Amino acid sequence: MTLRPLPCALAALLAQAPAMADDFVLQRVLVEGSRANQIGLTDSASAGSVGARELAQRTVYRPGELLEATPGLIASQHSGEGKANQFYLRGFNLDHGTDLATWVDGMPVNQRSHAHGQGWTDLNFLIPELVARLDYRKGPYSSAEGDFSSAGKASLVYANRLVAPLVSLTAGPDGYGRGVVAGSPELSGGTLLYALELLKNDGPWTRPDGYRKINAVLRYSRGFANNGWSVSAMHYRGHWNATDQVPLRAVASGRLGRYDTIDLSDGGEAQRSSLSGVWRKTAADTASSLSAYVIRNQGDLYSNFTYFMNDPVNGDQFSQPDRRVTTGLDGSHTWHVYRKGEISSDFTAGLQVQSDNIFNGLHDTRARRRLATTREDHIVESSLGVYLENATRWSEALRTVVGVRANAYRFRVESDRQENSGRSRDSLATPTLNVAYGPWKHSELYFNYGHGFHSNDARGTVAAIDPKTLDPVDRTPGLVRSRGVEVGLRTVAIPKMETTLALYRLDFDSELSYIGDAGNTEAGDPSRRYGIEVSNSYKTNKWLSVDFDAAYARARSRGGNPAEGVANARIPGAVEGVAQLGLTVDRVGPWSGALRLRYFGPRPLIEDDSVRSRASVTLNGRIGYRIGKDMHIELEGFNLGNRRDSAIDYYYASRLANELDAVDDIHFHPIEPRSFRLSLTKNW
Repeated sequence: MTLRPLPCALAALLAQAPAMADDFVLQRVLVEGSRANQIGLTDSASAGSVGARELAQRTVYRPGELLEATPGLIASQHSGEGKANQFYLRGFNLDHGTDLATWVDGMPVNQRSHAHGQGWTDLNFLIPELVARLDYRKGPYSSAEGDFSSAGKASLVYANRLVAPLVSLTAGPDGYGRGVVAGSPELSGGTLLYALELLKNDGPWTRPDGYRKINAVLRYSRGFANNGWSVSAMHYRGHWNATDQVPLRAVASGRLGRYDTIDLSDGGEAQRSSLSGVWRKTAADTASSLSAYVIRNQGDLYSNFTYFMNDPVNGDQFSQPDRRVTTGLDGSHTWHVYRKGEISSDFTAGLQVQSDNIFNGLHDTRARRRLATTREDHIVESSLGVYLENATRWSEALRTVVGVRANAYRFRVESDRQENSGRSRDSLATPTLNVAYGPWKHSELYFNYGHGFHSNDARGTVAAIDPKTLDPVDRTPGLVRSRGVEVGLRTVAIPKMETTLALYRLDFDSELSYIGDAGNTEAGDPSRRYGIEVSNSYKTNKWLSVDFDAAYARARSRGGNPAEGVANARIPGAVEGVAQLGLTVDRVGPWSGALRLRYFGPRPLIEDDSVRSRASVTLNGRIGYRIGKDMHIELEGFNLGNRRDSAIDYYYASRLANELDAVDDIHFHPIEPRSFRLSLTKNW
């Protein structure tokens, strides 16, 4: 991730006072532990930052739910705990990450041309205690953002220094146990950050998840966030069983319980190891950043979503192995090129290079034993992004950010079928424009326009035949353009309250996607989404904060698919309405606590909207008590209302062992029943 240019006055301040630029100090200067008072620091109503304090006050069942601090975003799960989350934002069912660019500590998390789904985003390697800040941006309005960022981008930043070393132990029902140790001692003029996490979780499922993971971080840094460098090593390993979604008809008839599964051998394992480095330098008139990374990912997924529809004897389980090494280099340089009176102008040039060397496949299996091979591929995918951006403050009231980005991709696929091997390339340019106008002391208006894109799976760009049926298929473009426009408002006119309002439209030329479960590319129509989002953050007094976010989106295919004869069709799974209401109590003597109500609205499950999911409502909370200055005990509660809602719903055909034919049905994954976790944290 590149360093966004700071306003000139702020950059000069940090250059003159580098001690202020420690990761924790900087995020407190900007946001003071909340989303409030970001006027002048963002160029749209749908961009912002969430500080370490607010993130720590959230009650999250799994690490990926930290991203729900982004207003309007939902992170769900339809499988075992080790699998990547399912994400929803701005009228998208983002699957496991497509069109939501996710970065951790300057490294991309989305995996291109993944065996299971394009943009695969596995955040199970995240250690929440280390996160200093979440920066989010929605819409394709920044030239610095590239692949997968059309719906939004979420960037999590680890701290270089912790306030104090810590040991934390957590226990809960269903075999849940977690231990974390972390610290950041001074070493040879710098800081050595270390963290180790061990976790086990069986979950409420009849077939226990058996999720086990180990997670480690080691970083050495010198200097500060704006003037310094760091080198980081991370390692994660997890393995699990999976209770995937089950057919509603089987639960309604009593054949299955809500927490049962059909294929007891579903599950997977994943590993991630990375080495990265970041260097930054800020002076009164310039700011530079350079980062590089090497990431090794390994994954094996075993899934069975249709049971006995395709193979009545062995069942329909399939495996999706994926091995890859990702390397990348990001750099940017900002010049403060003009400063006279109220007018100041910054110019930024940036470069982003990434290469993925991938081996993956799709196999028919039974109880995780291979029966047949659908396809095996070696993919080399390389990309180059170059962008130029000008940020100008024309007066105290008016700011603009204008940019353009050039993107070039190369795809090389060596498949086990010669017909699906080959090379291809694609390129496009994406311009952006952002205008912020604030003639009032406490309010700003925004206009944002931009083009973005997502890359398609490399295999679809060279494919000639469907590897399963051997039917001919059309090749797909490597890059698909999006176009977005947004108007917004941010105001702090009411003391201690920040309110944002955004209205947007987002078009995609096509919703082409690679269907990893079938091994081929599925062509979709052009699409259009309209939406409105409102966000409020109110600090009523020193110890109570209230925040409320709500979003509504209308997603439609444009023009209709001639083969289907459906015009203005719904997009299956596209999120419509979501909302969150949070109450946070802090520093009431030794006590603290929070409650958060989350509404995940119904969604169309089929194009004609004749089948819809139901809404899901959950209430989570936490209460903490500080024992002296260096010990803290906390009780977290999940699904406090013990609702029997779905975490996710799909509509498709499947066949159970006793059925003669396949049946179209809703398949759902239930939310976990009410549960509690008790944590004890010791600092020194």
